[in-house]
Amino acid sequence: MAINVGGSEEAEAMSDINVTPLVDVMLVLLIIFIITIRVIIQQVQLDLPKATNLPTQTKPENITIAIDKQGDIFWNTQRLSGQEELKGKLREIAPRDPQPEIHIRGDAAVRYQFVGQVLVATQQIGIRKVAFITTPDHFGPGT
Repeated sequence: MAINVGGSEEAEAMSDINVTPLVDVMLVLLIIFIITIRVIIQQVQLDLPKATNLPTQTKPENITIAIDKQGDIFWNTQRLSGQEELKGKLREIAPRDPQPEIHIRGDAAVRYQFVGQVLVATQQIGIRKVAFITTPDHFGPGT
């Protein structure tokens, strides 16, 4: 802080920068940051599952349900007329032991509604193993 002492008639311009307000503001921000970081970091400790992308084990008894971008449903490669036909086919395979896996393949441009309807149908019928088939975003190490 610069102080002019003396009795000169002409007032000289102060060329020093007063950094005291800047230091005060920075200290207040530091204190606020220290106090609020504790609130932000508080979380419930959980052991989250590890995500792995395993190649699909295609078995002859697995059934692929595909949904194109218009919402049409395909049972393996056969086009179905709608939800009722899908539910009928699911009812046929539900009592089998072991129950076949259902692989759902949805087009990237399909509305989530159509995929959700297929998923709800499998749940209502009682299918226990449902998987989503996706395109991997990258290949394994060394490729």
